[in-house]
Amino acid sequence: MADFIRLYPENPNERHVQQIVDVLRGGGVIIYPTDTVYSIGCDLTNAKAVEKVARLKGIKAEKADFSIIFNDLSMLSTYTKSVDTPTFKILKKALPGPFTFILNASSAIPKLFKNKKKTIGIRIPDNSIPRVIVEKLGNPIIATSVHDDDDVIEYTTDPELILEKFDDLVDLVIDGGYGDNFASTVVDFTGDSPEIIREGKGDLDLIF
Repeated sequence: MADFIRLYPENPNERHVQQIVDVLRGGGVIIYPTDTVYSIGCDLTNAKAVEKVARLKGIKAEKADFSIIFNDLSMLSTYTKSVDTPTFKILKKALPGPFTFILNASSAIPKLFKNKKKTIGIRIPDNSIPRVIVEKLGNPIIATSVHDDDDVIEYTTDPELILEKFDDLVDLVIDGGYGDNFASTVVDFTGDSPEIIREGKGDLDLIF
């Protein structure tokens, strides 16, 4: 049975945040809100937890294309290769926000994913809940969307329905209110110029 914790983005309860961080430090898997859809995640640095998330998605950890959540841009230098000034200016302008930016990964990423991953998608959501969790944990958390079984609705937006579906599969579900049904806009910054991989939420004028 998963724990079910209600958090308010305007003022996340510190005791509850600590409880979530303890679950993550213990190798637990959580479901949490972002500024787009609900995500499944774990501590990026816990290999067994990453494997658990991959199993939930029906894939092997080394083949997983998970994004990671930062609390701010100070984590860039640890997990990505040096970002040029024009790119950094765009990131600073667009984040926090509903974007996933694909950047060249630092040597830390292949070690963590046990593969030859050369790029990583990073997110800094415009929702304080995941950012506060990452800040308290001290490491990024993985982000992979909670998809719905419905043919029409792509993502599950109701946290109580998410709990019902994942109750025996994850350790904790955070109720941060109804989620969105539109994913983030994915922008690849690893080429000569930014390339839109998926258009979702987010103002493209911030990028181009």
